[in-house]
Order: sequence, then structure tokens, then C-alpha cells
Amino acid sequence: GTTIATVANMNDMLFIGKVDETEVGRIHEGMPLVLSIGALNDKKFDAKLEYISPKGTEESGAIMFEIKAAAKIPSDVFVRAGYSANAEIILQNVKNVITIPESVIEFNKDTAFVNILKTEKPQTFEKRVIKTGLSDGINIEVTSGLKVKEKIRGAVIDMKKNKK
Repeated sequence: GTTIATVANMNDMLFIGKVDETEVGRIHEGMPLVLSIGALNDKKFDAKLEYISPKGTEESGAIMFEIKAAAKIPSDVFVRAGYSANAEIILQNVKNVITIPESVIEFNKDTAFVNILKTEKPQTFEKRVIKTGLSDGINIEVTSGLKVKEKIRGAVIDMKKNKK
């Protein structure tokens, strides 16, 4: 027979992707994902990881494992089957914590320091040990050693250079 039509339930979307062998050990079924669909620009959608292939396949010298996630697409968004998409898997998250730019921290072996502003005029700083938590590569959680209203020394940003 010849296929005349393909029918799909567009309210039950499935994301199918691949994860590298170096990352697959950190994920498990039930983890939340955030999907970015290429054709829908800046919209992001929630999904839940439902399947991780027990066996990987070699692609360009790397072992890749297939994953599947159930996507939650709002009814007011039109999605076509076959769109390309990327997924961000949320390994850990924390809310209502103090975060600072990772670039303002001085590291010495296993210890992290920041410079706290002690006096305005003349400016004097105190070097203080802090404990850090989760990082996204730009901002880092401070678990102890810093209070919310304290000012820290950081990189000076010239706003004129950043304007386009």
C-alpha cells in the first residue's frame, strides 16, 4: 500500500534527542527539561524526561544515547511534527539564594574569597572567605560568608563600550 496520510495527536508531543556518554550518567527519568524549538524563536516549553536508551550508538566517534521527553505545549501555540529542537536538562536548581558573578571571586586552592567594601571614602576592602554552591558558569550561589546588603568589589563595566 501507499501512505495517503499520517495522523498525529498534536496535543501529545514527544521530544526525541541524543545525549553524549559523558553526560548520560547524570540524568534519570522524571527530570525536567526546557525545550527551545528553532521555528518558534524565543519560546521555551517544559518537558519531562521519560526514556533513556539502555544502549548507545556511535556517531562521529562519540557514543550517543537516545532520550525521549513528553513536551507540554500550550494550546495557543501551533507546533508541527518534525520541528528541530534543543533541550536543556535541569540537573539541579535552587531558589531564593544569594548569587554573585563568578568573576568577582578569587580562588586559592579549595578556598574562595571576595573583597567586601568596608569604608566608602577612602575605599577600603576586607578579604573574606566564602562558601559557594551551584554555578551556571556566570553566576554562583554563596552559601555562607556574605550578607545580602554587603557590597563586593568586582570588575568595572564601561557602559559606553557595550552600546551598539
